[in-house]
Amino acid sequence: MTPSLILASRSPRRSQLLAALGLAFAVDVADVDETPFPDEQPAALVSRLCQAKAMAVARRHPAALVLAADTLVALDGQLLGKPADAGEAATMLARLSGRTHQVYTAVCVARDGVYDARLSVSDVTMRGYSDAEIDGYVATGDPLDKAGAYAIQHPQFTPVAAWTGCYAGIMGLPLRLARDMLRDAGVDAPRDVVEACERLSGGRCCARSEPSEHREEETLGGPHPGPPPLRRGGRDF
Repeated sequence: MTPSLILASRSPRRSQLLAALGLAFAVDVADVDETPFPDEQPAALVSRLCQAKAMAVARRHPAALVLAADTLVALDGQLLGKPADAGEAATMLARLSGRTHQVYTAVCVARDGVYDARLSVSDVTMRGYSDAEIDGYVATGDPLDKAGAYAIQHPQFTPVAAWTGCYAGIMGLPLRLARDMLRDAGVDAPRDVVEACERLSGGRCCARSEPSEHREEETLGGPHPGPPPLRRGGRDF
């Protein structure tokens, strides 16, 4: 019997992405302390938060399969989370303008006290936008619930000049990675991942590329009982 699926995220973008795979799911979220540990690196932080959210929801639904995701932006190794207000959003966008940064999205699948956690990393280069463009975009309110204060898919602001990695991962849920993890857990997506991704992104899905074109995916020790210390292995995706 196919287990019920729960998305442990209140992000409407993640719901949209997961639904694009043709999967039925419920949404339940857990609030966790997102304060970084001293000197905690972006990959470690985003993975830890994702695992914590997945395991917290899984404890409430022991018969269900829980999928969580968490996204962080880093510029020169410094974390850029969700802005606290419009002023911080404008500051983040000004810092990112014309520069390349990294987007880290961790995905965790959990059930029965066991989880599988993996990490997608993409490089994103922003175009050089003006202060007036920043002010106009911030005024829409769109940046306030997004890591790094932007959405790659925003049709008017169009902040991104180029990217490598996973477009859906930059949006908040790397579809190929999520599809593979769900399949490993016994849940098959009824829709083709490439078609789903390209329908949402309007571009070429990274799943069409050869593995050598991608950044390394880190498999953070799964599946195993949680929550253990992070362990790292790697494979191309």
